[in-house]
Amino acid sequence: MKIFYGVQGTGNGHLSRARAMCRALSAYPDVQVEWLFSGRARDQYFDMESFGDFQCRGGLTFHSRAGRVQPLKTLRHVDLLQLRRDIRSLDLSGCDLVISDYEPITARAASHRGLPCVGIGHQYAFCHTVPERGGNPLVRAIMRKFAPVTIPVGLHWHHFEQPILPPIVDLDHGPLAGHGSENQVLIYLPFEDQTPLLALFRQFPEYQFYIYAPVHQWRDDGNLHMRPLSRDGFRRDLADSHWVICNAGFELISEALQLGKRIMAKPLAGQLEQLSNAAALEQLSYASVEERIDRRALEFWFDCEPEVARPCYPDVAASLARWIYSGCVDSVETLSQQLWSESDIPPPQFNVQQVA
Repeated sequence: MKIFYGVQGTGNGHLSRARAMCRALSAYPDVQVEWLFSGRARDQYFDMESFGDFQCRGGLTFHSRAGRVQPLKTLRHVDLLQLRRDIRSLDLSGCDLVISDYEPITARAASHRGLPCVGIGHQYAFCHTVPERGGNPLVRAIMRKFAPVTIPVGLHWHHFEQPILPPIVDLDHGPLAGHGSENQVLIYLPFEDQTPLLALFRQFPEYQFYIYAPVHQWRDDGNLHMRPLSRDGFRRDLADSHWVICNAGFELISEALQLGKRIMAKPLAGQLEQLSNAAALEQLSYASVEERIDRRALEFWFDCEPEVARPCYPDVAASLARWIYSGCVDSVETLSQQLWSESDIPPPQFNVQQVA
């Protein structure tokens, strides 16, 4: 069985999900997977050994500054001619299945050749009625047309009575650490200006802040511990931390929820997915959501000791790999019912309202 699997590489959450799927699919020796990543330069990826000789393309991505999307800069950097060439030149011959994790070149190449394409990712949950905030008809249309697929498999923290699957969590599905050190805080805010954040964290010397950012080497300075992006180091510090402060991306929060961490989420301003994730977190009472991270917000968060939400999600990657290997015969609705019944969240009672 030959699979062509495209992954949106702009966010590390997509890469984390792809690693989990790569590991799950490797359980089937006669499955051959060719990987394509787009959205950043090849030398900006890390810990990619499991994907073998993967392809890399420019694709589409957004630009941000100081925690806010920059639409004009994003549009200026779109190379539509190169995108069109990449779509038309992509070789999908001999593939039994095409999969896209919100990757536009793979999805559009499959559509151009009339091939079915399975979309696996959080963004495909927005094909259904889920909490949404901060969008307008144009933004919603762009999001849904970005990487169109024939079989959308959406992932979310809750099913919201829709045929949505639980998150793919890139963690070992054995006993998981629940709390970690009471004074250790993991920070992952890659879209924010780091300088004022460091000054803010210094004001809380009783806490140790492990800050993952685009730096080149480790640096320890009092209670601040700067770390370069690294999957193994990040996972270790996540497990050891009691608190997590991050943007409102999907995958890290999924892992933090599975581990029972206290979460503060700051959505990226102007980004529909993150704003909608924030709305879902508030509705589910899964995290503290802040538009601005300042001293007052941190003091309240550290002192109020909110009850930790810890949903128990099943091994979704293993189930999806089995579903893919069997030819995607079962419906997504059946998969949804099955997987939520393996969690501690009651399965959905479908009232499906597809979004046009």
